[in-house]
Amino acid sequence: MKTFVGIDLGSTTTKAVLLDEDEKVLGRGITNSRSNYDTACRVAGQEAAIDARFTLFRREFGAGQGTDEQVEAFLGALERAFRLEQFLEQLGDLEETCLEQVTGERFAKVGDGVKQALAEVFRRLREEAPGMFAPDATRKSDFFRDIAGSRYLAVAEEVAREAGLAYDLLLNVYDKSIIGVENRPPSGGLSEKFKQALERVAKEGAGLAGELLEPVERTLGIELEETYLVGTGYGRVTLPFSKEHIRSEILCHGLGAHMMYPKTRTVLDIGGQDTKGIQVDASGIVENFQMNDRCAAGCGRYLGYIADEMNMGLHELGPLAMKSGKPARINSTCTVFAGAELRDRLALGEKREDILAGLHRAIILRAMSIISRSGGIDDQFTFTGGVAKNEAAVRELKKLVLENYGEVTINIDPDSIYTGALGGAEFARRAAEGRVEGVVA
Repeated sequence: MKTFVGIDLGSTTTKAVLLDEDEKVLGRGITNSRSNYDTACRVAGQEAAIDARFTLFRREFGAGQGTDEQVEAFLGALERAFRLEQFLEQLGDLEETCLEQVTGERFAKVGDGVKQALAEVFRRLREEAPGMFAPDATRKSDFFRDIAGSRYLAVAEEVAREAGLAYDLLLNVYDKSIIGVENRPPSGGLSEKFKQALERVAKEGAGLAGELLEPVERTLGIELEETYLVGTGYGRVTLPFSKEHIRSEILCHGLGAHMMYPKTRTVLDIGGQDTKGIQVDASGIVENFQMNDRCAAGCGRYLGYIADEMNMGLHELGPLAMKSGKPARINSTCTVFAGAELRDRLALGEKREDILAGLHRAIILRAMSIISRSGGIDDQFTFTGGVAKNEAAVRELKKLVLENYGEVTINIDPDSIYTGALGGAEFARRAAEGRVEGVVA
């Protein structure tokens, strides 16, 4: 099967989308952007390929095997088993890498003890791993470093105490190993890993009908051919692609928004590093655009800075701001001065939710200025980027659009973070067909 890939290398996350020949999304993948951009691209692409497999499974099951409940239960079990196989593979890599670090003068006298302790740490981690991927398990993150790191630190502390070793020895070994492992994503043998996951599901049973195994095994025989790939995003200049495989993020976000909502004429994208106001024609081709200057004020990175200042998670900002009854009037969205102004306001007794509500309004006011310079808002209007998931930002956007432009249809897709990658994948599909419209903008 021919597939067309779009990779959007953002400043905080890297996204990938796979399209089929009928312009349908086969799979989506996302990972945190690293200093090793090549790895981020490979991980996001692999995640999209995994998601594509599940899309193909569902298409196959659409022929009528099993009830919807049976199918979803089966595929849920299969995905958990697959993620467990991935986790165990990386855990084995981490153990080998940790053991390689036990050398030199520091470990001359305690090396054997440290190796034994590491063996016990990883034995316990492997033993508890299935429970972390059980149906009712909750994980704060799906990234290996986050999952394995928190458990390694907890288990290593116990093992070090039992073995009479200094905990910092095991901590030091982990710190020296995890970056290397993180930059070696799971091997590309996805079909083999799916087969291992199928064996695990079949062994565990869970009352799943045996006939559901056959369509999956049959679908695994379909090769996903990477016919053409296009890269875009903030870090596109670092992508290991030739010039003809690179498109500007303006073009990709415009086309991606058009694919999600064909009547789109105005696009606002607030990403981690910049804000873009884009005007597109009836075909999704960019007619005009404006971007913020080099300052990160009003972008996702600015919100991340505020979250750090308030000792909160980025995902907590929007819900807290929604509780405000009297938004503060923020004088500046400058990242440099934000911390000082934030601390001053808190010291004066202003409520955190009022400060955050004011900050969100200030961010959207800045975005509205960019949209205005690009040509204003025409029906329909599409909001994309990571900040589109922030309910407080969305609330302020709707208020300001109504105040300035009246009743306008505002589109916000749950998968809006993939808009740039989607546009890139469509450019890839068109390039493979010999269509090159819009590539020089």
